[in-house]
Amino acid sequence: MKFGQVEHPEEVDFKLPPVSSDTIKLLNQYKNDQPFEVSVGCAKWNKADLKGFYPRGTKDELVYYSQQFNSVELNATFYNSPSKEQVNTWKEKTPADFKFFPKIPQSISHYSRLLQTDEKVRAFTDAIAFFEEKLGMIFLQMHDNYKPKDIARLEEFLKNFPKGMPLALEVRNEEWFANGEIAQSFYKLLEDHGVTNILVDTAGRRDMLHMRLTTPIAFVRYVGANHPSDYQRLDDWIQVIKQWRAAGLQKLYFFIHQNIEVESPLLATYFIDQLNKEFDLNLRGPHKTTLF
Repeated sequence: MKFGQVEHPEEVDFKLPPVSSDTIKLLNQYKNDQPFEVSVGCAKWNKADLKGFYPRGTKDELVYYSQQFNSVELNATFYNSPSKEQVNTWKEKTPADFKFFPKIPQSISHYSRLLQTDEKVRAFTDAIAFFEEKLGMIFLQMHDNYKPKDIARLEEFLKNFPKGMPLALEVRNEEWFANGEIAQSFYKLLEDHGVTNILVDTAGRRDMLHMRLTTPIAFVRYVGANHPSDYQRLDDWIQVIKQWRAAGLQKLYFFIHQNIEVESPLLATYFIDQLNKEFDLNLRGPHKTTLF
């Protein structure tokens, strides 16, 4: 993941912003005694990217990956909308508790820019529905140059998105965050449609750490800098998640990227260990002796 990459990460202030009071207010509406649902994983299971993660002789990368982690951020669907047969194959290879988080194809988000996409969306969601109980959440990532002037188009897309399909959204253009009035309109739009607002923690775009949740679900895309500070940054996230959970957070979806992806399983394993300790969870993760 090259988005937000910087040449000198040691010069970046990685301190997390304070949690939005609006986020706390929203979460308070959902406070209950339900178990904390947590999914942590990498962006992909491709052997070329995660070189060294798979033991010699591994015959099926997804089978092995899904035995180590409980979820994956499925970026493969961004490049090609999968068939129902492909989705079913992925589903059948994984444990009962495994979750997929597929990205909406670029043919919808980037090429069509949400215009006249009903048939493409229907084909995608009809296939994705075959994940059944293993579908975590679909996510839509807009192009860097998709600006607030097209918010009406976004509203129409969200209004028509198939009901019952959990959806998260990531916007990247700076204009969404630079103006408080625009940002508030955007957050309200997501709240009104029950869409989860994605937070991105990456070195070169600290403005995407808006810390504003729009559902009782936190969907975080964490991009390490292949730098020692990556671990301290994850420790800081534990403190934020504690605050959210105390306020009423129901679910956490946390996916770890690296500019050089080979280190992603190491970071994910560390983070899983911290979550298990802090929240008395039993999330599975690779045993350290199996990594590299």
